[in-house]
Amino acid sequence: MAAKMIIFAACVATTLAQYAAPAYPSQGYAAPAYAAPKAYAPEPAYAPAPYSFEYAVNDPHTYDIHSQQESSDGYGNVKGSYSLVEADGSTRIVEYTADSYGFNADVK
Repeated sequence: MAAKMIIFAACVATTLAQYAAPAYPSQGYAAPAYAAPKAYAPEPAYAPAPYSFEYAVNDPHTYDIHSQQESSDGYGNVKGSYSLVEADGSTRIVEYTADSYGFNADVK
């Protein structure tokens, strides 16, 4: 058992001897010089972009019948509506607005 410990200690000493500690100068170290972080470019200002779209689907094979229309003035005011035929055959119509006061939906 003692022979195994001696062989193990010799292997460890040999392994550690391969990795000599780096030689450091005896003087103090200068602080590393880092470049100042670059400032981000400001977000570009875009002109308001109004939009308008609409679509409709009428598929008698799958009974998928729905439509939507929406428009915006480009300043965050959105107005639109959508409709769909429910499973029981009734039609749901939702008219909505979204503006600085929030989202308001009127379901019929």
